[in-house]
Amino acid sequence: MVSDQGTHFYNRRLTGLLKKHGIVHKVATAYHPQTNGQVEVSNREIKHILKKVDKPQRKDWSTRLADALWAYRTVLYKEKVRAVHDKNIKRRKFKPGELVLIYNSRLRLMPGKLRSRWESPYRVEKAEPYGVFYLRHPSSPNILKVNGHRLKLYHGEKMKDSKELEIHLLADPPTEVD
Repeated sequence: MVSDQGTHFYNRRLTGLLKKHGIVHKVATAYHPQTNGQVEVSNREIKHILKKVDKPQRKDWSTRLADALWAYRTVLYKEKVRAVHDKNIKRRKFKPGELVLIYNSRLRLMPGKLRSRWESPYRVEKAEPYGVFYLRHPSSPNILKVNGHRLKLYHGEKMKDSKELEIHLLADPPTEVD
């Protein structure tokens, strides 16, 4: 089962149910809606099928749900399209210790047209085989869990491990007094 990071997926009752039925619970990374995109597309298609086979009042859609699910699951075209799509997916590969930049999709500043959406370099701590990377910024002890599609390799100078910040102040030019 894949879920977002919502707190309603973290409780004893659900954990016990998943364990009882042998279901593995994977948590999607934040700010990556494509992870749940397959569920959204499936729900939209099933809704479309139900609209076609159900009466205009749509009061008895639950009796038609089994037929709609059967129709949805037996579509060959969907499998062909998925195979073509999956061939084009390129997994990002970063090794622990490498420096990467994170794409900030939430940046919404007016003067930010010229501002880069790529945030300062982070060090890769751990890489999971399914595309999730654990990152650490040198000025923070926290570890971030990020999807690989939001990362790119940092090619700049090597990151300093020190937490010191060097600030250079520019003096105002002298003004003439009459």
